[in-house]
Amino acid sequence: MAVPKPFSVAVPQRTIDAVMTRVLNYPWFPAPDDEGDAWNRGVNTAYLKDLCAYWTKGYDWRAAEADLNRFPQFTSEIDGMPVHFVYVMGESLGRRPLLLTHGWPGAHFEFWGVIEKLAFPSRFGGDPKDAFDLVIPSLPGYGFSGKPTRPMGQRATARLFNTLMTQVLGHNRYLAQGGDWGGLVTSWLAMDHAACVGAHLNMIGFRPTPTAPQSDEEKAWLARTELAMRLEGGYFQEQATKPQTLAMSLMDSPVGAAAWILEKYHGWADLGEHGDIERVFTRDQLLTMVMIYLVTGSMATSVWYYRALFEEGGVALPQGVRCEKPTGFANFPGEKLYAPPPRSWADRAYNIVRWTDMPNGGHFAAMEQPDLLLQDVQAFARDIGY
Repeated sequence: MAVPKPFSVAVPQRTIDAVMTRVLNYPWFPAPDDEGDAWNRGVNTAYLKDLCAYWTKGYDWRAAEADLNRFPQFTSEIDGMPVHFVYVMGESLGRRPLLLTHGWPGAHFEFWGVIEKLAFPSRFGGDPKDAFDLVIPSLPGYGFSGKPTRPMGQRATARLFNTLMTQVLGHNRYLAQGGDWGGLVTSWLAMDHAACVGAHLNMIGFRPTPTAPQSDEEKAWLARTELAMRLEGGYFQEQATKPQTLAMSLMDSPVGAAAWILEKYHGWADLGEHGDIERVFTRDQLLTMVMIYLVTGSMATSVWYYRALFEEGGVALPQGVRCEKPTGFANFPGEKLYAPPPRSWADRAYNIVRWTDMPNGGHFAAMEQPDLLLQDVQAFARDIGY
């Protein structure tokens, strides 16, 4: 097993220049004359034009790069796959490792708002007993991790990350947290690997078998979910069935990639009644997330990850099987497309020991409501005696 190597983000200037040149030269075309400030047909043209003007004239990648280098990070080759990860030794001094896993269209950068408070709670008026040692990897095919040669799924990722935690970093037990794809990776860690002592999720991954609803509440939820997928799930169908066709376009156009990504930040976050994306995210946050995909050339392999879900077998568990590790779930009410199932459904797939209904927040919990998320993770760890 490869010894972890210190890593710093240092993108060649020619790579940055190539992105900026393509943004500047994007051949804008007319928007529908009734679009206004609406996003109901996809990304809003006026907003994206304005953001691109800031991207080329005001955004500073080198400042973002310095921010990405604020915390210690490493790479380690595991089963032939270079895995990039942030490793922050907190006040627990190696006794309470916590693995945080991101999703799409995100990156390890999602967790920047929770790192210090999770690792060093006493600096913020908290109890040092709540401190964790944080491991925050980039998914394979994402960000600064290596790229698989074919679609690599969430269960295989869990094997990589368990090896990272146990053999590379030497932890014989750890807690795991995740949402979006991170929620499914975390679920497989808890299901398959003894060293993972508990799972905290902000998106339910597994489905029980039989998958047929068993109550009126479950029927109503399933109907809402199916409608939401018809309205908002077109991206999923394309990425899960024909990802390479989509990748050809996204890899060629920084503006196109930004549109594809930003539509999800607008559509999936809890933006309030006026739908203002910058009420929740800063322009620099959004552009840094986009840039991580662009400067690493990982748009293609990130969308492969959807196809890999089905090549691995999907999310339905065998009949009568559930994840028996203690599981905590943080229910953020602004989660639109992936609204959680009723507790009765989740209980058939997981050993749910903590379920928290949050007052607000959506899909990107660690970015939208970092304090609510970290408080629930701390409470879950206390609940299970970790």
